[in-house]
Amino acid sequence: MGQTRSVAEPLELLLKGCVDVVRPEDLGERLGAAKREGRPLTVKVGFDPSAPDLHLGHTVVIRKMRHFQQLGHRVVFLIGDFTGMIGDPTGKKTTRPQLTREQVVANAETYKRQIFKLLDPQTTVVDFNSRWLGALTSEGWIRLTAKVTVAQMLERDDFARRLAAGEPISLHELLYPVAQAYDSVFLRADVELGGTDQLFNLLVGRDLMGKLGLPPQIVMTLPLLPGLDGVEKMSKSLGNYVAVEDPPEEMFGKLMSISDELMWLYWELLTDTPASELAALKKRVEQGQEHPMEVKFRLARTITRDFHGEQAAQEAEAHFRKVHQRREVPEDLEVRQVSVTGSATAVVELLVTQGLAGSNSEARRLITQGGVRLDGKVVRDTRASVTARPGSEHLLQVGKRRFLKLVFMAPSSEMGAR
Repeated sequence: MGQTRSVAEPLELLLKGCVDVVRPEDLGERLGAAKREGRPLTVKVGFDPSAPDLHLGHTVVIRKMRHFQQLGHRVVFLIGDFTGMIGDPTGKKTTRPQLTREQVVANAETYKRQIFKLLDPQTTVVDFNSRWLGALTSEGWIRLTAKVTVAQMLERDDFARRLAAGEPISLHELLYPVAQAYDSVFLRADVELGGTDQLFNLLVGRDLMGKLGLPPQIVMTLPLLPGLDGVEKMSKSLGNYVAVEDPPEEMFGKLMSISDELMWLYWELLTDTPASELAALKKRVEQGQEHPMEVKFRLARTITRDFHGEQAAQEAEAHFRKVHQRREVPEDLEVRQVSVTGSATAVVELLVTQGLAGSNSEARRLITQGGVRLDGKVVRDTRASVTARPGSEHLLQVGKRRFLKLVFMAPSSEMGAR
């Protein structure tokens, strides 16, 4: 592990993007001790192999593992083949179906292949918690569960809600947080990472370690990545996901479909762009110095490159530009100058004033029917608006053949829609 870094430098990298850190001062002390003693920290992340495919939502925490790895620490990618047969009850309203041993093993094999798109296989420990949980005797389980109270389990929101609603909670579900906590005990974890929905489970591990006389692990949670729709968290079942093993062209195209607002969160959670650089980039877009579409191209290229390499990312971008931009937009595109009257202009208003709709009601109907595109993306909200800063440009499309390039100008300029 490098000895030239101060504790402050790696601490800034490790805290980037985190939501909960219990406790930041403990992490700083642990990093300092590791540096003095010349030993790496053990950083644990557990994955229950409930489905064979990883998506970009999973990679938020995997990327944080890589940050620890880049600083010379030991990361343990823990496949919960034992806990996977219980089923994580987090956020569930009903008892989750238990996986068979065959399903768990098959899914675990695909995980091992996918994680090394981001992690260094030479310095990653892949382990399976059946190795110690499967060997735990009945006496061992009794002694372990004696360290955890029922009241402690019922502090968990989803358990409390289900109990209050009279919905059944199986006993094996109450064992899940205990089993996950014992993983940390067995591995003597210094740090455990997880999504924000895992905070309760991670804190049970921290508490159990303290009760067993071990230094309590530092708990770090990261945001749940919104899916492509920008509403629900990324999930294969909801169809709003980008899979780690999506082909380059498909990955690139999906990323280009996200909203301009969501783009900034993807930049923060799915790239290693420093916070200061990201803030400067966002400011340039707000000031009209860079077009958000081109920034989104850069984002899609960056993420696609991480999983498929530079050449594949460039080819995917070229394919997207050819298919989704050049083929559909006419070469003799009509350009109109529009006077800036505020910070934003409603799409409905633009459709009417630019002669693309006969009335506000017709404009709203075109939007609800999916017949309006702004900068290549379908407009779905009748309340949508466009940035109206001097110098900003937008491509407005109605149907398949009606295009207008709108250039917003300062009110003092001599111009008008013509």
